[in-house]
Amino acid sequence: MDLVVFLPLLIIMGAFMYFASRRQKKAMQATIDLHNSLTVGDEVHTTSGLRGTITGITDDEVDLEIAPGVVTTWMKLAVRDRITDEVDDDDIDDTEDIASSAEPTSGATELTDRPNTKTDS
Repeated sequence: MDLVVFLPLLIIMGAFMYFASRRQKKAMQATIDLHNSLTVGDEVHTTSGLRGTITGITDDEVDLEIAPGVVTTWMKLAVRDRITDEVDDDDIDDTEDIASSAEPTSGATELTDRPNTKTDS
């Protein structure tokens, strides 16, 4: 009787573990594919959030230019993703029309001269 009660629970736990490991394998394969497809000139983000352009690649390391003339060496595993510019021509035309027809809105507050709150005694 006890086996009948725990059998559905065991099946659910087994299915959860199967799908969780499958998702993890797909993510790992996507990371491996990214690292294998990196080329000189690609813009990338590192896991720490740094943005740079690849200037050199070895089996384990990449050289990133993070500013003009500043090249740093990183482990290839530190590369999180490739930066791609996917902008359609239609999107550019739409944003130009909107920008030319409306004033830009900003949530910033302009600071002016503050009144003097100190009193001379």
